[in-house]
Amino acid sequence: MSQQNKSKIEGENYMSNFKSGFVSIIGRTNVGKSTLIKKLVRGNWSRGSKIIIITANKSQTTRTAIRAIINRENSQIIFIDTPGVHKPKTKLGNTMLETVWQTVPNSDVTLFVIDATQNKIGTGDRIILDKIKELKEKTILVINKIDLVEKEKLLKIIEMYKNEYNFEAIIPVSSLENENTEVILEEIEKILPEGPMYYDVDEYTDQTERQIAEEIIREKALKLLDEEVPHGIYVETQKMKHRKTAKNEDIYDIEAIIYTIRESHKGIIIGKNGSMLKKIGMYARQDMEKSFGTKVNLKIWVKVKENWQDSNSIVSKFK
Repeated sequence: MSQQNKSKIEGENYMSNFKSGFVSIIGRTNVGKSTLIKKLVRGNWSRGSKIIIITANKSQTTRTAIRAIINRENSQIIFIDTPGVHKPKTKLGNTMLETVWQTVPNSDVTLFVIDATQNKIGTGDRIILDKIKELKEKTILVINKIDLVEKEKLLKIIEMYKNEYNFEAIIPVSSLENENTEVILEEIEKILPEGPMYYDVDEYTDQTERQIAEEIIREKALKLLDEEVPHGIYVETQKMKHRKTAKNEDIYDIEAIIYTIRESHKGIIIGKNGSMLKKIGMYARQDMEKSFGTKVNLKIWVKVKENWQDSNSIVSKFK
């Protein structure tokens, strides 16, 4: 959001004693960041929160800074889910890491999520910790997956991180069991500055509908393909057109291409007699209709595009 637009919103939507701000969620790959956002938003659904965070329960599936919005009685919290921190091996990997380090300094609060099952501060967590120290960010440490460890071990982890940085709060949670997740929102609200409502209550994400369509297709593909195909899947929306049916009903015509890096993967994605692609399309269409609030006519093709992860034109889309 540009400073000019931000100032305009602040002038139009500012309310006394109302708090608002942007919260970046940072952590290693597979610590449960996206799942945590889902739990936070769904737990506050009745307060006007909506969500379309796309997660596939796979490591490295969040590629861009996706926002989710929680509207509370006296605050609006905009979450930014950053890609998991990992050692990059491609241009895409470098771009994902750049997204993380660009997002954190522009946030009002940072949630640093770690895995309670780790016995020490690993390399990835150390990189994040050092960056937080360098930036001197207002940071809340969230220790996830506490349902998998004994209390004694949890206390050792808390003490270990207390000695590393002056966190605003340290909150042990279990995203799976939905334990202590409400505490996170309460602590964030304490830190946020007074500010405007940046988004209307009816808004749930700042992604375009094309991006949403692409992420939904990608999420369904990764879920249904399980471990058969690596994460080398890129989805591109070729067409997205709104029209009226013969019965005067709204409908979206959406055409998309799933790109994969190998010919052998193409066959797996399509499946015998097109069965897998039909399944991906069916589940994706159902989610799109819920998200867009209208019927969807979805067509998907599969093409091979080797080394797309190192293509400047494609990787630039994730910046």
